[in-house]
Amino acid sequence: MQVTETPIPGCLLLTPRVHGDERGLFMELYQARRFQEQGLPTLFLQDNFSRSQGGTLRGLHYQVREPQGKLVQVLRGEVYDVAVDLRRSSPAFGTWFGVILSEQNHHQLYIPPGCAHGFYVLSDSADFFYKCTAAYSQPDERVLSWDDPELAISWPLHGEPLLSPKDRQGTPLQKCETFA
Repeated sequence: MQVTETPIPGCLLLTPRVHGDERGLFMELYQARRFQEQGLPTLFLQDNFSRSQGGTLRGLHYQVREPQGKLVQVLRGEVYDVAVDLRRSSPAFGTWFGVILSEQNHHQLYIPPGCAHGFYVLSDSADFFYKCTAAYSQPDERVLSWDDPELAISWPLHGEPLLSPKDRQGTPLQKCETFA
């Protein structure tokens, strides 16, 4: 597994080793010992899967009392994945990092607790898998505005994104709950 640092401290781009031949391919998505050697969490409490049609934008989501670290990967399709640092003590507070995750590049992104996360589906549809270091807590969930002009995220949109009602009501960075 190759680990690449991003401009957000603790947010890491992971490239698993892919073994392929005429039959298909094999790759390790998670192995505790390898994660521990890289200083990554080894205890994940919840796995999630979503399928989204093209043009869907999900996020930017985070939890306040039990923040989640997330290990995210696209199993089918392609997305533009974004993390936003909401930790006031971080030198990257209020900045974002975006990367394409796809079934072709096999990249994973580890997003540390204290960051908001979202993605935009670039392909006709996408199957998205993620592991979380804390369980989902609906009362703790918050939504950061995906289109906050202060963040100025360069989403590669193809028209108006498909949003849930909750994602339409996101809070701008200046008014959202952040972390110490």
